[in-house]
Amino acid sequence: MFNLGSRIILLFLLAFPCGLISIGQVSAESESAEDIGHDATVDEEDEEEEDEVLVEEDQIPNQEMDSDVDEESESADVTSHPDADTTIVFVTGEEFPSNEIVKFLVGFTNKGSQEFTVQSLEASFRYPQDFQFYIQNFTALPLNTVVQAQKQASFEYSFIPAQPMAGRPFGLVILLNYMDSEGKAFQTAIYNQTVTITELEEGLDGETMFMYIFLTGLVALMLFGMYQVLDSRTKRRITMKMEKGTGSMNDVDISWIPQETLNAM
Repeated sequence: MFNLGSRIILLFLLAFPCGLISIGQVSAESESAEDIGHDATVDEEDEEEEDEVLVEEDQIPNQEMDSDVDEESESADVTSHPDADTTIVFVTGEEFPSNEIVKFLVGFTNKGSQEFTVQSLEASFRYPQDFQFYIQNFTALPLNTVVQAQKQASFEYSFIPAQPMAGRPFGLVILLNYMDSEGKAFQTAIYNQTVTITELEEGLDGETMFMYIFLTGLVALMLFGMYQVLDSRTKRRITMKMEKGTGSMNDVDISWIPQETLNAM
């Protein structure tokens, strides 16, 4: 009886761990399968998202390239008309001082048989190495002036270069926009050259005046100090002389000096 009970207990002890191991393996395999399936699903979703992003990125450059091509084609289409002649005269001279008004006159001559409508006049400073890059863009002047055939017209425009641009070269571009009687737009570059913005030299500015006032006060302080030193020394010398020169022989007892010595003195 004891042997039978011990055998049963021994079999139970052997079977119980084996059952636990097998159950753990089955659960682990099921969990790993679920993880693998979940990871595969996540990887597929990530790949789909990456593909969508790549497709969108491919579409964006294509759209940008298309827009650039359209802008270039539009700018290339806008040219000057052979029957339109333009001239420019700078009223304030060929110098361009910063923070000062620069004024010029534009002459438009219609040499053809149809009328032109001058729409606007604009000016801008560009980067000298790349005239497509704007540094300072001025407001366009609306004109809306009709110039009949074989007639002329003149227009005035002014702008002010910015103060920080002083001492550096920039590309000055002046454009005149007009259209013919059929409504076709044209554009003429009246001025397209590199100019140097100069700095206007003024007589006295606030900083220079403050420096002069400071130097004047410093010199006055030094002179006052020297006067005080010399005055104190002069007073000391006068006081010493007065101390040495006080008193007379009548106030001194000289009875103890021999008469022969006094006669010799």
